[in-house]
Amino acid sequence: MNRKLEKKLQSLPSSPGVYFHKSADGEILYVGKAAVLKNRVRQYFQSQRDMDVKTRALVAEVVDTDWTVTESEIDALFLESEMVKRYMPRFNILLRDDKSQMYVRIDMKSEWPTVSFTRNPADDGAEYFGPYFNGYAIKKALRYLRRVFPYYTKPPKLNQRADLDAHIGLSPAPGTTSDEYKAVLRKLIRYFEGGRKTLAREIEKEMKQAAKRHDFETAARLRNRLRDLAELQRKIMFGDREFLDISKDRALSDLATLLNLPKIPARIEGYDISHMGGTNVVASMVVFTNGVSNRSEYRKFKTRIERNNDTGNMHETITRRFSDKNIKAWGLPDLLLIDGGKGQLDAAIRALREREITVPVISIAKREEELIVHGRYSNIDVSLLENLVKNPTDSVDVMRSGEYYVVNLHPGQRNASAHSKNLRGGSLSGTYNDVVKLFQRIRDESHRFAVSYHSVLKRQKQTASDLEQIPGIGPATRRKLIRTFGSLRAVKSASEQQLVDAVGASKATMLRAHL
Repeated sequence: MNRKLEKKLQSLPSSPGVYFHKSADGEILYVGKAAVLKNRVRQYFQSQRDMDVKTRALVAEVVDTDWTVTESEIDALFLESEMVKRYMPRFNILLRDDKSQMYVRIDMKSEWPTVSFTRNPADDGAEYFGPYFNGYAIKKALRYLRRVFPYYTKPPKLNQRADLDAHIGLSPAPGTTSDEYKAVLRKLIRYFEGGRKTLAREIEKEMKQAAKRHDFETAARLRNRLRDLAELQRKIMFGDREFLDISKDRALSDLATLLNLPKIPARIEGYDISHMGGTNVVASMVVFTNGVSNRSEYRKFKTRIERNNDTGNMHETITRRFSDKNIKAWGLPDLLLIDGGKGQLDAAIRALREREITVPVISIAKREEELIVHGRYSNIDVSLLENLVKNPTDSVDVMRSGEYYVVNLHPGQRNASAHSKNLRGGSLSGTYNDVVKLFQRIRDESHRFAVSYHSVLKRQKQTASDLEQIPGIGPATRRKLIRTFGSLRAVKSASEQQLVDAVGASKATMLRAHL
Protein backbone atom coordinates (compact mmCIF):
# COMPACT_ATOMS: atom_id res chain seq x y z
CA MET A 1 0.00 0.00 0.00
CA ASN A 2 1.44 3.38 -1.03
CA ARG A 3 1.75 6.29 1.39
CA LYS A 4 -0.89 8.40 -0.33
CA LEU A 5 -3.47 5.63 0.01
CA GLU A 6 -2.42 4.91 3.58
CA LYS A 7 -2.99 8.54 4.53
CA LYS A 8 -6.33 8.60 2.67
CA LEU A 9 -7.62 5.54 4.53
CA GLN A 10 -7.16 7.37 7.83
CA SER A 11 -10.14 9.57 6.89
CA LEU A 12 -12.50 6.63 6.31
CA PRO A 13 -15.83 7.28 8.09
CA SER A 14 -17.58 4.87 10.47
CA SER A 15 -20.68 4.92 8.26
CA PRO A 16 -22.30 2.57 5.76
CA GLY A 17 -21.49 3.13 2.13
CA VAL A 18 -19.98 1.91 -1.13
CA TYR A 19 -16.25 1.80 -1.89
CA PHE A 20 -14.32 1.69 -5.18
CA HIS A 21 -10.89 0.06 -5.48
CA LYS A 22 -8.96 1.58 -8.39
CA SER A 23 -5.81 0.71 -10.35
CA ALA A 24 -2.90 2.98 -11.21
CA ASP A 25 -4.60 4.22 -14.39
CA GLY A 26 -7.91 4.92 -12.62
CA GLU A 27 -9.75 1.76 -13.71
CA ILE A 28 -12.36 0.68 -11.16
CA LEU A 29 -11.29 -2.84 -10.19
CA TYR A 30 -13.91 -3.63 -7.58
CA VAL A 31 -17.08 -2.11 -6.12
CA GLY A 32 -18.18 -3.20 -2.66
CA LYS A 33 -20.54 -2.17 0.14
CA ALA A 34 -19.87 -1.90 3.83
CA ALA A 35 -21.78 -1.55 7.07
CA VAL A 36 -18.81 0.40 8.45
CA LEU A 37 -16.53 1.72 5.72
CA LYS A 38 -13.66 2.29 8.12
CA ASN A 39 -13.53 -1.38 9.16
CA ARG A 40 -14.32 -3.06 5.84
CA VAL A 41 -11.96 -1.15 3.57
CA ARG A 42 -9.02 -1.41 5.95
CA GLN A 43 -9.39 -5.19 6.07
CA TYR A 44 -8.05 -5.39 2.51
CA PHE A 45 -4.74 -3.88 3.56
CA GLN A 46 -4.14 -5.85 6.74
CA SER A 47 -2.88 -9.43 7.02
CA GLN A 48 -3.29 -11.37 3.77
CA ARG A 49 -2.86 -14.72 5.49
CA ASP A 50 -6.59 -15.56 5.39
CA MET A 51 -7.25 -14.08 1.94
CA ASP A 52 -7.94 -16.26 -1.06
CA VAL A 53 -5.83 -15.99 -4.21
CA LYS A 54 -8.30 -13.77 -6.08
CA THR A 55 -8.54 -11.23 -3.25
CA ARG A 56 -4.74 -11.08 -3.01
CA ALA A 57 -4.57 -10.42 -6.74
CA LEU A 58 -7.08 -7.58 -6.30
CA VAL A 59 -5.15 -5.96 -3.43
CA ALA A 60 -1.91 -6.20 -5.43
CA GLU A 61 -3.43 -3.97 -8.14
CA VAL A 62 -5.16 -1.44 -5.86
CA VAL A 63 -3.45 1.95 -5.94
CA ASP A 64 -6.34 4.19 -4.87
CA THR A 65 -9.65 3.76 -3.08
CA ASP A 66 -12.66 6.06 -3.12
CA TRP A 67 -15.98 5.79 -1.33
CA THR A 68 -19.38 7.38 -0.91
CA VAL A 69 -21.35 7.43 2.33
CA THR A 70 -25.01 6.36 2.41
CA GLU A 71 -27.70 6.83 5.04
CA SER A 72 -27.98 3.13 5.72
CA GLU A 73 -26.85 -0.30 4.65
CA ILE A 74 -30.01 -0.86 2.64
CA ASP A 75 -29.09 2.23 0.59
CA ALA A 76 -25.59 0.81 0.09
CA LEU A 77 -27.05 -2.48 -1.16
CA PHE A 78 -28.94 -0.86 -4.03
CA LEU A 79 -26.17 1.62 -4.86
CA GLU A 80 -23.62 -1.20 -5.12
CA SER A 81 -25.87 -3.03 -7.59
CA GLU A 82 -26.18 0.08 -9.76
CA MET A 83 -22.43 0.78 -9.76
CA VAL A 84 -21.51 -2.82 -10.66
CA LYS A 85 -23.99 -2.73 -13.55
CA ARG A 86 -22.45 0.48 -14.82
CA TYR A 87 -18.72 -0.18 -14.42
CA MET A 88 -18.72 -4.00 -14.67
CA PRO A 89 -15.44 -4.24 -12.66
CA ARG A 90 -13.52 -7.38 -13.53
CA PHE A 91 -12.87 -8.37 -9.91
CA ASN A 92 -16.58 -8.24 -9.07
CA ILE A 93 -16.96 -11.05 -11.59
CA LEU A 94 -13.88 -12.95 -10.40
CA LEU A 95 -14.80 -12.79 -6.71
CA ARG A 96 -18.42 -13.89 -6.86
CA ASP A 97 -17.50 -17.57 -6.96
CA ASP A 98 -19.61 -18.33 -10.06
CA LYS A 99 -22.84 -17.60 -8.18
CA SER A 100 -25.64 -16.20 -10.32
CA GLN A 101 -27.15 -12.88 -9.30
CA MET A 102 -30.33 -12.50 -7.26
CA TYR A 103 -33.48 -10.76 -8.50
CA VAL A 104 -36.64 -9.73 -6.65
CA ARG A 105 -39.79 -10.83 -8.51
CA ILE A 106 -43.22 -9.19 -8.08
CA ASP A 107 -46.06 -10.45 -10.29
CA MET A 108 -48.31 -7.36 -10.24
CA LYS A 109 -50.64 -8.84 -12.89
CA SER A 110 -51.91 -11.48 -10.47
CA GLU A 111 -54.99 -10.80 -8.39
CA TRP A 112 -52.91 -11.35 -5.23
CA PRO A 113 -49.26 -10.68 -6.21
CA THR A 114 -46.44 -12.32 -4.31
CA VAL A 115 -42.87 -11.18 -3.64
CA SER A 116 -40.22 -13.80 -4.25
CA PHE A 117 -36.56 -14.25 -5.22
CA THR A 118 -35.09 -15.85 -8.31
CA ARG A 119 -31.74 -16.23 -10.04
CA ASN A 120 -33.32 -16.79 -13.47
CA PRO A 121 -35.66 -13.97 -14.62
CA ALA A 122 -38.29 -15.13 -17.09
CA ASP A 123 -40.34 -13.28 -19.69
CA ASP A 124 -43.57 -13.92 -17.77
CA GLY A 125 -44.93 -10.40 -17.38
CA ALA A 126 -43.77 -10.03 -13.78
CA GLU A 127 -41.55 -7.17 -12.63
CA TYR A 128 -37.95 -7.99 -11.74
CA PHE A 129 -35.60 -5.82 -9.68
CA GLY A 130 -31.87 -6.40 -9.57
CA PRO A 131 -29.48 -7.99 -10.07
CA TYR A 132 -28.14 -8.04 -6.51
CA PHE A 133 -24.82 -9.61 -5.72
CA ASN A 134 -25.50 -10.62 -2.14
CA GLY A 135 -28.53 -12.89 -1.82
CA TYR A 136 -28.40 -12.98 1.98
CA ALA A 137 -28.37 -9.17 2.23
CA ILE A 138 -31.29 -8.58 -0.15
CA LYS A 139 -33.40 -11.23 1.60
CA LYS A 140 -32.69 -9.60 4.94
CA ALA A 141 -33.56 -6.18 3.52
CA LEU A 142 -36.90 -7.48 2.22
CA ARG A 143 -37.70 -8.93 5.65
CA TYR A 144 -37.38 -5.47 7.15
CA LEU A 145 -39.28 -3.83 4.29
CA ARG A 146 -42.10 -6.33 4.82
CA ARG A 147 -42.89 -4.72 8.17
CA VAL A 148 -43.50 -1.41 6.41
CA PHE A 149 -45.13 -2.78 3.26
CA PRO A 150 -46.85 -6.10 4.17
CA TYR A 151 -46.84 -8.59 1.29
CA TYR A 152 -47.54 -12.24 0.51
CA THR A 153 -44.73 -14.68 -0.19
CA LYS A 154 -47.19 -17.28 -1.53
CA PRO A 155 -50.72 -16.94 -2.91
CA PRO A 156 -53.26 -16.59 -0.08
CA LYS A 157 -56.00 -19.14 0.46
CA LEU A 158 -59.18 -17.14 0.39
CA ASN A 159 -62.07 -17.66 2.84
CA GLN A 160 -59.73 -19.12 5.43
CA ARG A 161 -58.65 -17.84 8.83
CA ALA A 162 -55.84 -15.30 8.87
CA ASP A 163 -52.44 -16.86 9.48
CA LEU A 164 -49.73 -15.72 11.89
CA ASP A 165 -48.11 -13.39 9.30
CA ALA A 166 -51.35 -11.40 9.01
CA HIS A 167 -51.68 -11.12 12.81
CA ILE A 168 -48.12 -9.76 13.25
CA GLY A 169 -48.39 -7.37 10.32
CA LEU A 170 -46.21 -9.13 7.73
CA SER A 171 -49.13 -9.96 5.42
CA PRO A 172 -52.16 -7.82 4.54
CA ALA A 173 -54.70 -7.56 7.33
CA PRO A 174 -57.96 -9.51 7.03
CA GLY A 175 -60.48 -7.60 4.93
CA THR A 176 -57.84 -5.99 2.69
CA THR A 177 -59.02 -5.89 -0.93
CA SER A 178 -56.85 -6.79 -3.91
CA ASP A 179 -56.69 -3.13 -5.02
CA GLU A 180 -55.63 -1.96 -1.55
CA TYR A 181 -52.96 -4.66 -1.42
CA LYS A 182 -51.61 -3.70 -4.86
CA ALA A 183 -51.43 -0.05 -3.75
CA VAL A 184 -49.12 -1.12 -0.89
CA LEU A 185 -46.98 -3.17 -3.31
CA ARG A 186 -46.69 -0.20 -5.64
CA LYS A 187 -45.24 1.76 -2.73
CA LEU A 188 -42.74 -1.05 -2.13
CA ILE A 189 -41.74 -0.84 -5.81
CA ARG A 190 -41.34 2.91 -5.52
CA TYR A 191 -39.02 2.34 -2.58
CA PHE A 192 -36.90 0.09 -4.81
CA GLU A 193 -36.87 2.81 -7.45
CA GLY A 194 -35.65 5.51 -5.10
CA GLY A 195 -38.80 7.13 -3.71
CA ARG A 196 -38.30 6.75 0.05
CA LYS A 197 -38.53 10.45 0.87
CA THR A 198 -41.60 10.98 -1.32
CA LEU A 199 -43.26 7.93 0.25
CA ALA A 200 -42.60 9.27 3.74
CA ARG A 201 -44.25 12.58 2.84
CA GLU A 202 -47.27 10.81 1.33
CA ILE A 203 -47.74 8.53 4.34
CA GLU A 204 -47.49 11.51 6.70
CA LYS A 205 -50.12 13.37 4.63
CA GLU A 206 -52.45 10.34 4.70
CA MET A 207 -51.95 10.04 8.46
CA LYS A 208 -52.96 13.67 9.04
CA GLN A 209 -56.00 13.32 6.78
CA ALA A 210 -57.12 10.21 8.69
CA ALA A 211 -56.71 12.02 12.01
CA LYS A 212 -58.75 14.95 10.67
CA ARG A 213 -61.54 12.50 9.77
CA HIS A 214 -61.29 11.10 13.33
CA ASP A 215 -60.26 7.74 11.83
CA PHE A 216 -57.69 7.28 14.57
CA GLU A 217 -57.20 3.55 13.94
CA THR A 218 -56.02 4.22 10.38
CA ALA A 219 -53.95 7.18 11.55
CA ALA A 220 -52.21 5.01 14.15
CA ARG A 221 -51.43 2.33 11.56
CA LEU A 222 -49.95 4.96 9.21
CA ARG A 223 -48.00 6.48 12.11
CA ASN A 224 -46.45 3.06 12.82
CA ARG A 225 -45.64 2.60 9.14
CA LEU A 226 -43.95 6.00 9.05
CA ARG A 227 -41.93 5.12 12.16
CA ASP A 228 -40.89 1.77 10.68
CA LEU A 229 -39.84 3.52 7.48
CA ALA A 230 -37.56 5.84 9.45
CA GLU A 231 -36.28 2.89 11.49
CA LEU A 232 -35.02 1.23 8.28
CA GLN A 233 -32.15 3.70 8.23
CA ARG A 234 -30.79 2.14 11.40
CA LYS A 235 -31.19 -1.53 10.43
CA ILE A 236 -28.17 -3.70 9.81
CA MET A 237 -28.38 -5.10 6.29
CA PHE A 238 -27.32 -3.71 3.07
CA GLY A 239 -32.68 1.11 -1.13
CA ASP A 240 -33.83 3.80 -1.65
CA ARG A 241 -30.87 5.25 -3.33
CA GLU A 242 -28.08 7.48 -2.09
CA PHE A 243 -26.29 8.90 -5.10
CA LEU A 244 -22.56 9.29 -5.47
CA ASP A 245 -20.98 12.55 -4.39
CA ILE A 246 -21.07 14.22 -7.79
CA SER A 247 -17.59 15.71 -7.39
CA LYS A 248 -16.15 12.20 -6.91
CA ASP A 249 -17.68 10.70 -10.05
CA ARG A 250 -14.86 10.71 -12.56
CA ALA A 251 -17.19 9.95 -15.48
CA LEU A 252 -19.26 13.07 -14.83
CA SER A 253 -16.31 15.39 -14.29
CA ASP A 254 -14.53 14.06 -17.42
CA LEU A 255 -17.75 14.45 -19.41
CA ALA A 256 -18.12 18.07 -18.30
CA THR A 257 -14.52 18.74 -19.34
CA LEU A 258 -14.81 16.98 -22.72
CA LEU A 259 -18.00 18.80 -23.77
CA ASN A 260 -17.18 22.13 -22.07
CA LEU A 261 -20.43 21.94 -20.12
CA PRO A 262 -21.14 24.89 -17.81
CA LYS A 263 -21.42 22.50 -14.84
CA ILE A 264 -21.16 18.81 -14.00
CA PRO A 265 -24.37 17.22 -15.38
CA ALA A 266 -26.47 16.20 -12.37
CA ARG A 267 -29.44 15.07 -14.51
CA ILE A 268 -28.85 13.25 -17.80
CA GLU A 269 -31.82 12.07 -19.86
CA GLY A 270 -31.50 9.28 -22.44
CA TYR A 271 -33.99 8.72 -25.28
CA ASP A 272 -34.63 5.82 -27.65
CA ILE A 273 -37.36 4.81 -30.11
CA SER A 274 -38.74 1.28 -30.46
CA HIS A 275 -41.26 -0.08 -33.00
CA MET A 276 -41.77 -2.84 -35.53
CA GLY A 277 -42.31 -1.60 -39.04
CA GLY A 278 -43.98 1.56 -37.78
CA THR A 279 -46.45 -0.20 -35.48
CA ASN A 280 -46.68 0.16 -31.68
CA VAL A 281 -44.24 3.07 -31.84
CA VAL A 282 -42.95 4.06 -28.40
CA ALA A 283 -40.17 6.18 -26.94
CA SER A 284 -38.34 5.92 -23.65
CA MET A 285 -36.94 8.62 -21.38
CA VAL A 286 -34.51 7.32 -18.77
CA VAL A 287 -33.00 9.60 -16.14
CA PHE A 288 -29.59 9.32 -14.50
CA THR A 289 -29.19 11.53 -11.44
CA ASN A 290 -25.57 12.11 -10.43
CA GLY A 291 -24.54 9.23 -12.68
CA VAL A 292 -26.99 6.68 -11.23
CA SER A 293 -30.20 5.45 -12.86
CA ASN A 294 -33.21 7.08 -11.20
CA ARG A 295 -36.12 4.80 -12.10
CA SER A 296 -38.70 6.87 -10.30
CA GLU A 297 -38.07 9.57 -12.95
CA TYR A 298 -38.35 7.28 -16.01
CA ARG A 299 -41.12 8.15 -18.48
CA LYS A 300 -42.45 6.45 -21.61
CA PHE A 301 -44.25 7.91 -24.62
CA LYS A 302 -46.70 6.32 -27.06
CA THR A 303 -46.42 8.32 -30.27
CA ARG A 304 -49.60 9.91 -31.56
CA ILE A 305 -48.76 9.03 -35.17
CA GLU A 306 -47.83 5.44 -36.09
CA ARG A 307 -45.02 5.68 -38.64
CA ASN A 308 -41.78 4.01 -39.61
CA ASN A 309 -39.80 7.21 -39.21
CA ASP A 310 -37.34 7.39 -36.31
CA THR A 311 -36.46 11.04 -36.89
CA GLY A 312 -40.13 12.08 -36.91
CA ASN A 313 -40.82 9.97 -33.83
CA MET A 314 -37.84 11.51 -32.01
CA HIS A 315 -39.02 15.02 -32.92
CA GLU A 316 -42.47 14.29 -31.51
CA THR A 317 -40.99 12.79 -28.32
CA ILE A 318 -38.68 15.72 -27.56
CA THR A 319 -41.44 18.20 -28.41
CA ARG A 320 -43.80 16.54 -25.94
CA ARG A 321 -41.11 16.13 -23.28
CA PHE A 322 -40.40 19.90 -23.29
CA SER A 323 -43.99 21.06 -23.12
CA ASP A 324 -44.66 23.68 -20.43
CA LYS A 325 -46.54 21.10 -18.36
CA ASN A 326 -43.70 18.56 -18.40
CA ILE A 327 -40.98 21.15 -17.76
CA LYS A 328 -42.91 22.27 -14.68
CA ALA A 329 -43.36 18.67 -13.48
CA TRP A 330 -39.93 17.22 -14.34
CA GLY A 331 -37.62 20.24 -14.60
CA LEU A 332 -34.86 20.67 -17.18
CA PRO A 333 -31.98 18.20 -17.69
CA ASP A 334 -28.31 19.16 -17.82
CA LEU A 335 -27.68 16.94 -20.85
CA LEU A 336 -29.73 14.99 -23.41
CA LEU A 337 -28.36 11.74 -24.86
CA ILE A 338 -30.13 10.58 -28.02
CA ASP A 339 -29.74 6.97 -29.14
CA GLY A 340 -29.17 7.33 -32.87
CA GLY A 341 -27.21 9.11 -35.57
CA LYS A 342 -27.27 12.52 -37.20
CA GLY A 343 -30.94 12.26 -38.22
CA GLN A 344 -32.20 11.64 -34.69
CA LEU A 345 -29.88 14.34 -33.30
CA ASP A 346 -31.15 16.88 -35.85
CA ALA A 347 -34.75 16.01 -34.96
CA ALA A 348 -34.10 16.56 -31.26
CA ILE A 349 -32.30 19.87 -31.91
CA ARG A 350 -35.16 21.06 -34.12
CA ALA A 351 -37.71 20.24 -31.40
CA LEU A 352 -35.67 22.14 -28.79
CA ARG A 353 -35.34 25.19 -31.05
CA GLU A 354 -39.09 25.17 -31.72
CA ARG A 355 -39.70 25.10 -27.97
CA GLU A 356 -37.01 27.77 -27.48
CA ILE A 357 -35.25 25.54 -24.92
CA THR A 358 -31.49 25.69 -24.39
CA VAL A 359 -30.23 22.27 -23.27
CA PRO A 360 -26.96 20.54 -24.31
CA VAL A 361 -27.77 17.57 -26.57
CA ILE A 362 -25.63 14.88 -28.20
CA SER A 363 -26.30 11.49 -29.78
CA ILE A 364 -24.53 8.15 -29.55
CA ALA A 365 -24.36 6.16 -32.78
CA LYS A 366 -24.70 2.40 -32.74
CA ARG A 367 -22.00 0.06 -34.03
CA GLU A 368 -18.95 2.19 -33.12
CA GLU A 369 -20.53 3.94 -30.12
CA GLU A 370 -19.31 7.29 -31.32
CA LEU A 371 -20.67 10.55 -29.96
CA ILE A 372 -22.11 13.00 -32.46
CA VAL A 373 -22.14 16.69 -31.60
CA HIS A 374 -23.62 19.43 -33.79
CA GLY A 375 -21.20 22.32 -34.12
CA ARG A 376 -23.79 25.11 -33.96
CA TYR A 377 -27.06 23.90 -32.48
CA SER A 378 -26.14 21.34 -29.80
CA ASN A 379 -25.81 24.12 -27.20
CA ILE A 380 -22.30 22.82 -26.51
CA ASP A 381 -19.03 24.76 -26.62
CA VAL A 382 -17.09 22.75 -29.21
CA SER A 383 -13.83 24.68 -28.85
CA LEU A 384 -12.10 21.71 -27.16
CA LEU A 385 -13.36 19.32 -29.86
CA GLU A 386 -12.15 21.72 -32.57
CA ASN A 387 -8.74 21.81 -30.91
CA LEU A 388 -8.64 17.98 -30.87
CA VAL A 389 -9.38 17.94 -34.61
CA LYS A 390 -6.40 20.22 -35.23
CA ASN A 391 -4.14 18.59 -32.62
CA PRO A 392 -5.04 14.86 -32.36
CA THR A 393 -4.11 12.86 -29.26
CA ASP A 394 -4.12 9.16 -28.46
CA SER A 395 -6.77 9.59 -25.74
CA VAL A 396 -9.68 10.53 -28.00
CA ASP A 397 -10.34 10.56 -31.75
CA VAL A 398 -12.36 13.53 -33.07
CA MET A 399 -13.28 14.01 -36.73
CA ARG A 400 -15.21 16.88 -38.28
CA SER A 401 -17.87 16.05 -40.85
CA GLY A 402 -19.51 19.22 -42.09
CA GLU A 403 -21.19 20.82 -39.09
CA TYR A 404 -20.83 17.67 -36.98
CA TYR A 405 -18.10 16.42 -34.70
CA VAL A 406 -17.77 12.63 -34.45
CA VAL A 407 -16.07 11.72 -31.17
CA ASN A 408 -14.60 8.25 -30.62
CA LEU A 409 -13.68 7.85 -26.94
CA HIS A 410 -12.07 4.45 -27.48
CA PRO A 411 -9.65 4.99 -30.39
CA GLY A 412 -8.22 1.88 -31.96
CA GLN A 413 -11.14 -0.36 -30.93
CA ARG A 414 -13.75 -1.10 -33.56
CA ASN A 415 -17.01 -3.00 -33.71
CA ALA A 416 -17.92 -5.43 -36.46
CA SER A 417 -21.60 -6.03 -35.68
CA ALA A 418 -24.55 -4.13 -37.12
CA HIS A 419 -25.74 -3.25 -33.63
CA SER A 420 -23.37 -2.28 -30.86
CA LYS A 421 -21.94 -5.04 -28.67
CA ASN A 422 -21.26 -2.39 -26.02
CA LEU A 423 -17.54 -2.86 -26.63
CA ARG A 424 -17.52 -4.77 -23.37
CA GLY A 425 -15.79 -7.79 -24.85
CA GLY A 426 -12.31 -6.32 -24.57
CA SER A 427 -10.67 -4.12 -22.01
CA LEU A 428 -11.10 -0.44 -22.78
CA SER A 429 -7.93 1.59 -22.61
CA GLY A 430 -8.17 5.35 -22.75
CA THR A 431 -8.57 8.57 -20.84
CA TYR A 432 -12.36 8.54 -21.06
CA ASN A 433 -13.10 4.92 -20.08
CA ASP A 434 -15.53 5.96 -17.35
CA VAL A 435 -17.39 8.28 -19.73
CA VAL A 436 -17.72 5.43 -22.23
CA LYS A 437 -19.19 3.14 -19.58
CA LEU A 438 -21.60 5.83 -18.40
CA PHE A 439 -22.86 6.39 -21.94
CA GLN A 440 -23.14 2.65 -22.52
CA ARG A 441 -25.18 2.30 -19.34
CA ILE A 442 -27.56 5.14 -20.29
CA ARG A 443 -27.91 3.93 -23.88
CA ASP A 444 -28.51 0.32 -22.82
CA GLU A 445 -31.07 1.37 -20.22
CA SER A 446 -33.00 3.61 -22.64
CA HIS A 447 -33.00 0.79 -25.20
CA ARG A 448 -34.18 -1.77 -22.61
CA PHE A 449 -36.95 0.50 -21.33
CA ALA A 450 -38.20 1.31 -24.86
CA VAL A 451 -38.16 -2.32 -26.01
CA SER A 452 -39.95 -3.53 -22.87
CA TYR A 453 -42.80 -1.02 -23.39
CA HIS A 454 -43.01 -1.87 -27.10
CA SER A 455 -43.16 -5.59 -26.25
CA VAL A 456 -46.02 -4.98 -23.81
CA LEU A 457 -48.06 -3.14 -26.44
CA LYS A 458 -47.27 -5.76 -29.07
CA ARG A 459 -48.42 -8.59 -26.77
CA GLN A 460 -51.59 -6.71 -25.91
CA LYS A 461 -52.37 -6.25 -29.58
CA GLN A 462 -51.64 -9.87 -30.39
CA THR A 463 -53.90 -11.08 -27.60
CA ALA A 464 -56.66 -8.52 -28.19
CA SER A 465 -60.02 -10.24 -28.17
CA ASP A 466 -63.52 -9.54 -29.44
CA LEU A 467 -64.39 -8.32 -25.95
CA GLU A 468 -62.38 -5.15 -26.57
CA GLN A 469 -64.61 -4.22 -29.49
CA ILE A 470 -67.81 -4.19 -27.44
CA PRO A 471 -68.93 -0.69 -26.36
CA GLY A 472 -69.45 -0.39 -22.62
CA ILE A 473 -67.22 -3.36 -21.73
CA GLY A 474 -64.12 -1.93 -20.11
CA PRO A 475 -60.86 -3.50 -18.87
CA ALA A 476 -62.24 -4.31 -15.41
CA THR A 477 -65.25 -6.14 -16.86
CA ARG A 478 -63.05 -8.01 -19.34
CA ARG A 479 -60.77 -9.18 -16.54
CA LYS A 480 -63.77 -10.27 -14.49
CA LEU A 481 -65.18 -12.26 -17.42
CA ILE A 482 -61.87 -14.03 -18.10
CA ARG A 483 -61.41 -14.83 -14.38
CA THR A 484 -64.95 -16.18 -14.17
CA PHE A 485 -65.14 -18.18 -17.40
CA GLY A 486 -61.49 -18.78 -18.24
CA SER A 487 -61.53 -17.89 -21.94
CA LEU A 488 -63.39 -15.98 -24.63
CA ARG A 489 -64.81 -19.24 -26.00
CA ALA A 490 -66.30 -20.02 -22.60
CA VAL A 491 -67.82 -16.53 -22.42
CA LYS A 492 -69.47 -17.05 -25.82
CA SER A 493 -70.93 -20.39 -24.76
CA ALA A 494 -72.16 -19.15 -21.35
CA SER A 495 -75.89 -18.91 -20.72
CA GLU A 496 -77.59 -15.58 -20.29
CA GLN A 497 -78.13 -16.22 -16.57
CA GLN A 498 -74.43 -17.01 -16.07
CA LEU A 499 -73.51 -13.71 -17.73
CA VAL A 500 -76.04 -11.83 -15.57
CA ASP A 501 -74.57 -13.40 -12.44
CA ALA A 502 -71.06 -12.38 -13.53
CA VAL A 503 -71.49 -8.80 -14.80
CA GLY A 504 -75.12 -7.76 -14.29
CA ALA A 505 -78.15 -7.61 -16.56
CA SER A 506 -77.30 -4.53 -18.66
CA LYS A 507 -73.77 -5.65 -19.56
CA ALA A 508 -74.99 -9.21 -20.12
CA THR A 509 -77.45 -7.87 -22.71
CA MET A 510 -74.63 -6.00 -24.53
CA LEU A 511 -72.49 -9.12 -24.49
CA ARG A 512 -75.21 -11.35 -25.91
CA ALA A 513 -75.92 -8.82 -28.65
CA HIS A 514 -72.31 -8.68 -29.84
CA LEU A 515 -71.16 -12.26 -29.18
